[in-house]
Amino acid sequence: MSTTDRKWEALIDNLKVSRRDFVFTSLAAGALSLTPRFAGAQTAKPYKLGVLLPSTGTGANYVENAIKGIPLAVAEINAKGGFLGKHPIEIVYRDDQTKPDVGAREAKSIILNDKVQTIIGTYSSAVALAIEEITHEHKVLHIAATSNSSKITQDNYSPYTYQFCPDSNMQSGAVVVAVSKMVKKNNWKSYVSIGQDYEWGRDTHKGFTTELVKAAPQAKEIKQLWFKLGETDFTSYITAIMAAKPDFLFGAIAGKDSETFLQQAGQMGLFKRVPFPGGLISVTELRQLRKTLPRGIIGLARCPFFAHLKEPLMQKYIKMHRAKFGDDNYPDDWACMHYDAVYGLEQAINKAKSIETEAVVKALKGATLDTCRGKRTMRDCSNQLDVPSYVGEVWDSPDYPFPIYKPDTMIVVEGHDVWTPKCEDVEKLKKKRA
Repeated sequence: MSTTDRKWEALIDNLKVSRRDFVFTSLAAGALSLTPRFAGAQTAKPYKLGVLLPSTGTGANYVENAIKGIPLAVAEINAKGGFLGKHPIEIVYRDDQTKPDVGAREAKSIILNDKVQTIIGTYSSAVALAIEEITHEHKVLHIAATSNSSKITQDNYSPYTYQFCPDSNMQSGAVVVAVSKMVKKNNWKSYVSIGQDYEWGRDTHKGFTTELVKAAPQAKEIKQLWFKLGETDFTSYITAIMAAKPDFLFGAIAGKDSETFLQQAGQMGLFKRVPFPGGLISVTELRQLRKTLPRGIIGLARCPFFAHLKEPLMQKYIKMHRAKFGDDNYPDDWACMHYDAVYGLEQAINKAKSIETEAVVKALKGATLDTCRGKRTMRDCSNQLDVPSYVGEVWDSPDYPFPIYKPDTMIVVEGHDVWTPKCEDVEKLKKKRA
C-alpha cells in the first residue's frame, strides 16, 4: 500500500462513516472519492460534490467534525435517492493543507479531472479567496461554509460564491457591540491587539478597530502583535502584552493557534491580569479545553448548537451527530455550518428543480433557507447569508460535560445589524470581473 493510500485509509477510519453507505476510492491524483454504493445504471446522473478542507495545517482541529459530518449528511440525502430523489451525491475530498496555493491547485484539479459541480469549503479565508478565482473562471458553485473574510463576498465578489457564515465585519461588529459596553462600564482606556498574520486575522482586526473607534472612542489601541500561522510558542507575545499593561486584549486568533494561545496564556496568568473579551471560543475550544478554559472569559462563536436548541434542523443535527460520533460529541460551529451548506445546496436544487449550476446559482440568489439557525436569507447584493454572531461568558452548564456560554449573558447579534449597511457601498467594493 502506498503512502497516499495509507493516508486516505487513516482518514476514512477517522470519518467513522459506514462503508455500507459509500465505496471509498483513493484516486491517483491524491483525492478521496466517496461514491454511494447504490449508484448504478438505474439512477440519473450523479452529482459530484467537491470538499476542500484541511486535515493538516492550523485549521485541522476546527474542521475535523465538518469533514466527518459532510458524508453523514450526504448519506442521509442519498438514502432518499440523492438530489431530487434521483441524483446520488459523490464526494470528492482533498486536503487543502490550509495553504492558498495548494487549495487553488486542488480546486482546479477536481474541477477539470473529477468534474465536480460544487465545491464546499474551506477553513482559511486566504484559501477561499484563492479557489474563488478558480470556481469563477470555470463557473462552478462555491459555498464558503466557514471562511469568513468580508472580501470573499465583497471586494472579491463572484456570482458563483456564497457565504454561509458571518463575515469578518459581521463578526467584528458583534464583538464591538459587547466590548463597547464593557469599555463604558469599566472605564477602559487602552487595549492591545494580537492576531494571525494572514487574510482573516488582518481583516478581522481592521473591522474591530474601525468600528470600536465609532462606538467607544475613549479606548485606544496601544500595541499590535502579529504572528505566523502555526505558532507554537506564545511566551514572548504574552510577556509583551503584560508589559504593555492594557485595560483589555483583543484577539483575532482561530484554529489550533487559538487552542495553543489560550492554554499558554492561561498557564502564564495572562487572563488574571488582562481581560480578553471577544476572542474566538467556539464549541471546539469549549470541548477541547474544558478543563483549562477560564470560566467567566468572554468568547465569540459563529454557530454554537446551544444557541438554537429549539430549531428543528439544529435538533436534527445534534441527534444525528451524537448518534454517530458519541453522546459527548455535539456538533461544533464548523460542523453546523457545513451541515447547513449541504442542506442549503439541497434546498436550492429543489427550488431550481435541476442540478445544473446556472439554475442552482439563480435559485440561491436572495433565497431564504431553512438552517440550524432558523430561516435565513441570502443578501442579494453580496451572496452573504444573514446569520448572527454570538458573544457570551464561558460557564459550567449542568446539562453538558463541557462549558457553554451562560444563557443570561449571551448576546446574539444579527448579521444585518453589523454588515456593510448599504448595497451601494458593497457594489463600490467589488472588483471588475470579465
